[in-house]
Amino acid sequence: MTSNIPGKLQQSNKLRGIVLSKSTARWFVPVTICAATCAAFLPILWNDFVEWDDYENLISNQNFRGLGWNQLRWMFTTFHMGPYQPLSWLTLGLDYSIWGMDPVAYHLTNVFFHSANAVSLYFVSRRLLTLAFPESDGEESWQVILSVAFAALCFALHPLRVESVAWATERRDVLSGLFYVWTIYCYLHARSRFSDNVPSRHWMSAAFILYLLTLLSKATAITFPVVMVLLDIYPLRRLTWNLGTWFMPEARKVWQEKIPFIAVAVVFASIAVLGQQQVSAVKSLGSYGIEQRLAQVVFGAGFYLWKTLTPVGLSPLYEIPPNFGFWDSAVLIAGLATVAVSAWLFLIRDRWPAGLVCWLYYLVVLAPVLGLVSTGPQLVADRYSYLSCMSLAVLAGGALLFFLQGPHEMPMGLPTATVIGATAGAIMIALACLTWRQTAFWRNTETLWTRVLEIDPNSSFAHYNLARYIARSGRYDEATRHYRAALTTRPDDADSHNNLGLLLARNGEFEKAIEHFDAAIRVDPGYAKAHFNLGRVFVRQGRLDEAIESFQRALALQPGVAEIHQNLARALAMQGKKAEAAEHLETALRILKSPQQSSAEGFR
Repeated sequence: MTSNIPGKLQQSNKLRGIVLSKSTARWFVPVTICAATCAAFLPILWNDFVEWDDYENLISNQNFRGLGWNQLRWMFTTFHMGPYQPLSWLTLGLDYSIWGMDPVAYHLTNVFFHSANAVSLYFVSRRLLTLAFPESDGEESWQVILSVAFAALCFALHPLRVESVAWATERRDVLSGLFYVWTIYCYLHARSRFSDNVPSRHWMSAAFILYLLTLLSKATAITFPVVMVLLDIYPLRRLTWNLGTWFMPEARKVWQEKIPFIAVAVVFASIAVLGQQQVSAVKSLGSYGIEQRLAQVVFGAGFYLWKTLTPVGLSPLYEIPPNFGFWDSAVLIAGLATVAVSAWLFLIRDRWPAGLVCWLYYLVVLAPVLGLVSTGPQLVADRYSYLSCMSLAVLAGGALLFFLQGPHEMPMGLPTATVIGATAGAIMIALACLTWRQTAFWRNTETLWTRVLEIDPNSSFAHYNLARYIARSGRYDEATRHYRAALTTRPDDADSHNNLGLLLARNGEFEKAIEHFDAAIRVDPGYAKAHFNLGRVFVRQGRLDEAIESFQRALALQPGVAEIHQNLARALAMQGKKAEAAEHLETALRILKSPQQSSAEGFR
């Protein structure tokens, strides 16, 4: 057996010495990554907008349509739906200026940005792995190129990316991701010894500008200054794991250069909180307590790692279940797994620093969206993995490079390299197939909410939104069943009570409709539309005094809605109060003629 070792060593040295041409490394591989990413996400181009924020952000929103002064001023000053994202609005406005409201264009732009992110991560991974493996044959060695391509495709083709790419509203994810990756690239270039003719201060200036553009696209990148510190530890090796050395005089420059980044991060964090508060999106501690928030944080930390490793059963919405808390089995398992992984990586940090740095990056980037500041019905969301799981993809590329290079004393032969390469290729094909399938769930509103219910049949949010959608297509019995299912899980949902009441009234079940309108008002006494709908049912029953009282309550809550005035005028006229009826009709006409007219669809 020993007689074969020289032959294997010679074969391995030939493999190890292969260096790909610069044109292959710079053009062919990136183009292949881009093409593979576009192919995996191709079905998105046949998708429609979905009635989950797309309606409010795009379909019914006139403000972003165009690039005139009024639109630009709105983009840079608005907290529409909560986020401050002027650059994301700018790209959406550009889409509208070129294509109008054709959903194909918006999806195509998202795919373009995501493909650009995949290629960008390829170049960043080359920097990272070359720094981490200085004994490799350089950035053009076939092992490095194959490994960084694997890292880029692990990120790009993973089905966890589908939500960020397929959902037009999430333009902010793919746009901010592009600036974020290049921020890292410039920082690595500024603080490592790659040979070029550009001074490091210029690279740092570029990193700062790109970081500012990242935050102007989406504010969740506020933890980047911490990421810079992690990169300083490894692979830049400017800091060590010994915290005592961080405060020595020679480390002063490391901290001083972070000050501008920290300053803008604090500013944009404050803006993000202000935006969510302006639209009342942040849940109060009374409605969602500290224990639930901490349980959500623990669950999220384990969830994205688990779904990265087992990307099946993905859903557009993972709704917070009733009575969610620390003692849920899923939370306990996620907590134990997070602690175990953290402890293990900490213990072996000197032997494998990349493992702990990538894990800490994952947790740090996830931190703003884990749920301490809770908004929306989601417990976790696939889109939150977009930036955070980049480190896991790079870690996968590093693992592949480790196996491809092999230990020098036991060189790897061609058969082993072939098996490893084939395995990596099979993983890519599997991820691409899962992504292709996942894009179909975003085809339209019905497929979206149907998928949520496949994963979680008790999702009240999905039942409610699916009921709204199918009711408009005339499938009233089916919609009624979904509203009832929504109320089974969340009996205090005023919107479900109101909409179910409308369907029951349409079917002539007036007393049952009144019960649900009353229930909606008990939950939310300021629900003007429920008062209005209750009044309409009273009119149909001939209970005019009660109808007038309900319309008046609706008007007291929202006096600028023409349809309330019209219905009140009708009820007054039926009682013979023609003068009062005429006053309300005149008011309704005046509202309808004004530029700021309101309708029954626009009030609550």
